[in-house]
Amino acid sequence: MPRGSVRGATKQLLEDLRSLPETERSRFFLLLASRAFGEDDLSYEQVFGHLAGELFTASEAAEYLEISLPTFRRYVQRGVIAPVQLLGRNQMYATGDLKALKRTRHPQRPDTA
Repeated sequence: MPRGSVRGATKQLLEDLRSLPETERSRFFLLLASRAFGEDDLSYEQVFGHLAGELFTASEAAEYLEISLPTFRRYVQRGVIAPVQLLGRNQMYATGDLKALKRTRHPQRPDTA
């Protein structure tokens, strides 16, 4: 990777970390510090369990689902997923609904080994 790309990626990472709420940033670094050199893989619950009751905006939901925002908006129009709350002008989506949709989009494959 060219040096300029690394520098740009580093700056972006720093900006992203600074934009996290303080509690999320603290949790991130605690997890990183406690598991950085361990042999154990982190489970989904260890990393994202604290988000179980949280609501996501449309852009956050699209990012979580690894799809574009326009694709997410089409899902909403088709009734594939529905907002659970309106917060001002923002439609908010439940974590459980997003997790279920992600499972249907990316079903786990059985081990072939």
